[in-house]
Amino acid sequence: MSHDPHAHEIEVPHGSLRDYATGFLLSVVLTAIPFWLVMARPFSDVTTAVTVMAFAAVQMVVHMVYFLHMSPKAEGGWTMTALIFTIIIVAIMLSGSLWVMYHLNTNMMPMPHDPSQLP
Repeated sequence: MSHDPHAHEIEVPHGSLRDYATGFLLSVVLTAIPFWLVMARPFSDVTTAVTVMAFAAVQMVVHMVYFLHMSPKAEGGWTMTALIFTIIIVAIMLSGSLWVMYHLNTNMMPMPHDPSQLP
């Protein structure tokens, strides 16, 4: 029973040194800008928080493309399909949770703040 190590060879995408350097530099820039935004406070707190979240989302994409080598061609497109499915499920869960919490908060019967008014 011989085993040929090349019989079931799977095509694994490899990045070049240029790809890794580009990914690293983008990651450093996408980390330094939000750090500066938080330390310098040039905007309001809400604007800063939204901007930092946007930079975090862009940085996740940079990591997936440059370091995890995710592309529509990788593994026959299944990694990208799984990622899109995961994003859709997470978005449904988050938006549904926020919707339920918002409606529970607005539709709950208000309680009196003064304990002497309780029955």
